[in-house]
Amino acid sequence: MKYLALAAALALPSLAHSAPLCDKLGFAGLLAKCNVGEEIELTLASGQPISDGPITLESGAYYEMVITADGSAELALEGAGFFRAIWMDEIVINDIEIRPMAVDSFEFDAAGELELGFIAIKPGRYELALPGARGDSQRVKIQIK
Repeated sequence: MKYLALAAALALPSLAHSAPLCDKLGFAGLLAKCNVGEEIELTLASGQPISDGPITLESGAYYEMVITADGSAELALEGAGFFRAIWMDEIVINDIEIRPMAVDSFEFDAAGELELGFIAIKPGRYELALPGARGDSQRVKIQIK
């Protein structure tokens, strides 16, 4: 019992520290408004780059990723490693909110938009890419620090 109390006491100070983008977390914890990073915009269009360049995220910060498909081709975006390195709050498609446990990829059969809200968790280097992609413009490199 003493060891359990000691372990809890040692763990509490680390929980009281602020998130990467906040001075104080407050009641909402990591979902606090002050802990939101810049919106990430990705585009799925035939022959066009997915992103302007690499993306850097802070572990523990909340982000929203907007993936827009122009409908020029049936395109998918895969990145199981990245999707396992984040905690997904919600995926929004046509104002329908989905609370997923796991995702491997997204596929757009027509024009549309998907919003993914998540907290970056596991530091490392990842990528999202069109399946079978060979060119650098058909993938986006993501680093979680």
